[in-house]
Amino acid sequence: MINLFRYRAVLSTVAAIALCPTAQAQDRRTVAEPVAPRQVCARLRPSGKNDTAKLQDAIDQCPVGAAVYLSGGEFRSGPLDMKSDVTLWIERNATLFAIPEPTAYDKGSGSCGTIDEKGDGCRPLISFSKTYGGGIYGDGIIDGLGGAFAVGSTGPWWQLAFRAQVEGGKQNVPRLIQIDHAKDITFHGITLRNAPNFHVAMNRIEGATFWDVTIDAPANARNTDGIYVAASQDVTIAHSFIRTGDDNVAIEAGNEAPTRYVSIINNCFGWGQGMSIRNEASSGVSDILVRGLNLDGTTTGLRIKSDASRGGLVEKVVYENVRLRGNRWPIIFDAHYNPRTRGDIIPVYHKIVLRHVHGDDGTLVMRGLDQDHALEITLDDVRFADSATWQIENADVTVGSSGVSPPLLDRTGGPVPNTGKQRF
Repeated sequence: MINLFRYRAVLSTVAAIALCPTAQAQDRRTVAEPVAPRQVCARLRPSGKNDTAKLQDAIDQCPVGAAVYLSGGEFRSGPLDMKSDVTLWIERNATLFAIPEPTAYDKGSGSCGTIDEKGDGCRPLISFSKTYGGGIYGDGIIDGLGGAFAVGSTGPWWQLAFRAQVEGGKQNVPRLIQIDHAKDITFHGITLRNAPNFHVAMNRIEGATFWDVTIDAPANARNTDGIYVAASQDVTIAHSFIRTGDDNVAIEAGNEAPTRYVSIINNCFGWGQGMSIRNEASSGVSDILVRGLNLDGTTTGLRIKSDASRGGLVEKVVYENVRLRGNRWPIIFDAHYNPRTRGDIIPVYHKIVLRHVHGDDGTLVMRGLDQDHALEITLDDVRFADSATWQIENADVTVGSSGVSPPLLDRTGGPVPNTGKQRF
């Protein structure tokens, strides 16, 4: 289990640094700590067997604005479909376990629990599809049992990800929670752990709040992203602790719609791949605020990555009051992340701002695609250890009045002055 006492203390420290209220962040909504529903439509206790039918029936029968309340031990369930404006409330001493049976999640092709060329053969444990309102509350746990041996398989869910990496193809494993074409979904207080794949994946969402959420998976569990945001807008992730085997938080925008107006406020990340804007950005990513973030031991810290095969415009991204420790690549903004790819979907990074970003050692990478598509970035009070190294290419860098350390060197070998601008 994670040391919550330690990380809650860190959260308090970060919150003290970032005094600006959430309402001023890039999410256009006024966001405050969520309040659980007053009405409970059903109070359930575990049966000791498969509880899927009982849970789904309670959700289906629950009136809007009310909650299905789980208490008293360990529930076991397969896929559940949430209903609009209905909340799943899991109390402190209750855990909802995902049964490790591929047939329960299979979409009909028989591929769940296998490796093939397509992937996406499994339903998630919990689905919000074309819903509005509602969410998941409580101090309890949802456990995906990603390390458990799947029934009828030769190993656990997580092993499929490693096999796919070595053998080729894509693993068919369930995500823990999938939110599609939904509006105003809220998570509060819940712990999500050991997802076979992504813990929370969002697509085409208008309004989502994650407040005081804990997400926990082993560092070596591949593809267990914490919160994945795609083609969505008005999303806030606040006062949460996330450590995973992949991106702690990932933001993308594929062909469907842009991702914009996202606030990442007063969070702590443990191991994982950090705060990522990644890969698919062809519809554009913009208006992202990361404020009050502690990244402790993530492999990469602040990351924007893409290439000419799947790029797009990333702009108006602000990182403010960020603390990094023990990161191999504390900063990596790279439009050539995979140099072997070819294409004409040009990645362009504009109006990127780092303000009050402090760390220790590591490699600091800022690389635009070429001189015609230079990375445009402002650095103000960005400070790392003297042993940290800058790798800058195809970038227009403006240094703010509070400076940069180690200093950036211009073409003559002299330091770029404060309030100065330099093309690299």
